[in-house]
Amino acid sequence: MKNLKKLGLALLIIIALLTIAGFFLPRQVHVERSLTIKAAPAAIFTEINTVRSWPRWSPWHGLDPQMQVIYSGPPSGEGAGYSWTSANSNVGNGTLTVTRSQPFERIDISMDFDENGTATGSYLLRPAGQGTRLTWTMDTDLGANPLERYLGLFLDKLVGADFEKGLANLQKLVEAPAATAQR
Repeated sequence: MKNLKKLGLALLIIIALLTIAGFFLPRQVHVERSLTIKAAPAAIFTEINTVRSWPRWSPWHGLDPQMQVIYSGPPSGEGAGYSWTSANSNVGNGTLTVTRSQPFERIDISMDFDENGTATGSYLLRPAGQGTRLTWTMDTDLGANPLERYLGLFLDKLVGADFEKGLANLQKLVEAPAATAQR
């Protein structure tokens, strides 16, 4: 019985220390990935700025073909957006809105993942030799919850992998010979 009390006390101390340590972890998380695409900024910009084109390249649309999407606002540019619902836990539910659209240079978005919080994102387009350097970013505030802050330690790796897939999808889409012939 004495050993069980010691074990319980030790476990309680470990939990308390981990909780306290969690408060010192960063609450702000930044995820960023870049890729140089052999296409003009205009071709890439059009695919991102037109939210109805996102199923063609977004990594999350590919995870759940049954995802329900409702578009809102204009078809492209500032105010364009959509809400989605998905039974797939890797996709979840939420809304996305284009908050800034600076032709051929930058697109900013806001996202609300319902119970999973909010985030902002950007797509930055910069000329790079014969192509365009596309940088995709996301920023979120995890708040005061120490458990969420621990999860934030893995967010760059988890979301970053999806960003890499989305950038590769965009690259295939706009570099394809058919895409070039259509533009």
